[in-house]
Amino acid sequence: MKNNFALEQAISFRQAAPAEITARQEPLLQAHLRQAAKAPFYRNLFAGIDCRPEEITISNLASLPLTSRHDMEAAPEDFFATPSESHVDLALTSGSTGSPILVPYTAYDLERLAFNEQLSFYGAGVRSNDRLLLCVTLDRCFIAGLAYYTGLIKLGAACIRSGPGQPARQWELINRLKPSGLIGVPSFLLKMAIWGKSHGYNPKKSGIEKLITIGEPIRRPDNSLTPLGHELEEAWQGRIFSSYGATELETAFCECKAGYGGHVHPELMITEIIDAQGMPVSAGTPGEVVVTPLGVEGFPLLRFRTGDIARLHTTPCACGWQTQRLGPIEGRLAQRLKVKGTTLYPEMIFQALQELPEVKASYLEIKAAYDLSDDVHVVIGVDNPAGVEVNRISDHLQALLRVRPEISIRNRGVVQETMEKAGGRKLKRFFDFRGE
Repeated sequence: MKNNFALEQAISFRQAAPAEITARQEPLLQAHLRQAAKAPFYRNLFAGIDCRPEEITISNLASLPLTSRHDMEAAPEDFFATPSESHVDLALTSGSTGSPILVPYTAYDLERLAFNEQLSFYGAGVRSNDRLLLCVTLDRCFIAGLAYYTGLIKLGAACIRSGPGQPARQWELINRLKPSGLIGVPSFLLKMAIWGKSHGYNPKKSGIEKLITIGEPIRRPDNSLTPLGHELEEAWQGRIFSSYGATELETAFCECKAGYGGHVHPELMITEIIDAQGMPVSAGTPGEVVVTPLGVEGFPLLRFRTGDIARLHTTPCACGWQTQRLGPIEGRLAQRLKVKGTTLYPEMIFQALQELPEVKASYLEIKAAYDLSDDVHVVIGVDNPAGVEVNRISDHLQALLRVRPEISIRNRGVVQETMEKAGGRKLKRFFDFRGE
């Protein structure tokens, strides 16, 4: 594939009219379809529906069947479109919604991945004179850290490869190397600020201007900051930018300075939002995120359903880019709860708990009830369990969510340890026992 990863051309592309953007996507989609047809899964799919790749355009892309994570778990090698000797990096998905899936990257795929992050960082205001402290791992077959690292290098900015954990080490690097931004999980970046303040450092005067976050939502559906987002910005006195992506997508969304959704990179992806019946929904309506990542060599996907719920914004952005934007992730279909006639997602509970300063950590345990409802048990970690009123927390959840789940109060350290041991790369906050 030809390397067209030029930042100047990409910026111009984003300032074009929506119709022109779509027109320029058509040949990119055609090339992607031809590459996908080299993978056994899609070769069989096209044969089964009596369809040739050249017959598919953006206007009728939705006529193709959806690709699910279950399809990939059944036979991940059937999605390989290049020989194994061309695979230069082997990544694994986090496995948070199933078994980890092997995703191979070619050298071209890695260059494309770096370009994605270069665009994202540029949109967030990062420039070549910036230094960013990377508090995300580059090991354990995790792709996000590598993506951020190569994106910063491609932009010409400096990357300080610290990795996660150990606030003391992070502060040593902040004081010695003077980064202008941080990249990491919001709850950990807040933990860093709290640790620093308790050890005589002033996060507000540390020189940190930008906070690129991953893994946890920091905005509500209306794009306003959650309590965690507010607390994080206040702690560092820096601007926060949320990003969202997945290993198998080889593509990610990141907010710009307008803070109103993560920009869709049109040369790298086509994004749809569908309802429960698989039909497209109107702009601004929540539904499942479906992504066709354009230009992937090793593991090309068509209409991949992420299982995540969000909204797509199509109005021009205040930053000047005309591209679509993906709103905050509002929940996961696999984690959707039904409690006495009320539908909600775990993230709604977690965001409600963020408004209570005594709550320092929390996770959910879900069991099936006899009345086709779900039993929700909220386990909350606090510093002083004896001093916390369960009824106050229960009343707070009832007022915001219209449900009153069972609540257990435990020591903060015990709750944190449970989530860390069960979570692998990420803290596990959702324990689903409905199938047992």
